[in-house]
Amino acid sequence: MFRFILSIAVFFAATAAQAEITNTADNGFTSKHEAPINAAPDVVWKTLIAPARWWNGEHSFSGNAENLYLVAQAGGCFCELLRKTDKDNIKSAEGSVQHMRVLFAQNNKALRMSGALGPLQGEAVAGTLTIELRPNGENTAVSFTYKVGGYMEFPVDQIAPVVDGVIGEQLNRLAAVFMAEEEVEEESEGEPEEAGKAN
Repeated sequence: MFRFILSIAVFFAATAAQAEITNTADNGFTSKHEAPINAAPDVVWKTLIAPARWWNGEHSFSGNAENLYLVAQAGGCFCELLRKTDKDNIKSAEGSVQHMRVLFAQNNKALRMSGALGPLQGEAVAGTLTIELRPNGENTAVSFTYKVGGYMEFPVDQIAPVVDGVIGEQLNRLAAVFMAEEEVEEESEGEPEEAGKAN
């Protein structure tokens, strides 16, 4: 079962202080996060459309981000396979989940998807996630804006901070991929010098 549903109270307590909710109403809310990423837009894009590299597996049905995939074209799917083994494919997996459907995709610039994430999937709501990549020198400014509206049994003032925290977490994880790569590069650049000193 989707772990996000089971731990909703925990996430509410942990993420309320991180809230970036720009608008709320009785039947919906808007969550927006932005982060600088130390890479060019085309490099960020390639990682963005490979959610298995950065999406938190805790926010999936299988608990494993490696089961996630994204077809970055209109009508494409941000989906998840429910696998029994690592070798299972779309035909042999025991099931699958559509998290979101691609509405708009412009390489290296923008991705818009429609879908009710996490516990919202069981509610009568619509959700739209717009991801924008804007050049900023040699780097990229990336924004995640998630708009939710419709009928739901969750009180908006409780569910909005939870969802907002998860959206912010995913953007932070995307940015962290490039931070980790920079650290690896710095370590590899220092190795020959250190090896020389040891000799």
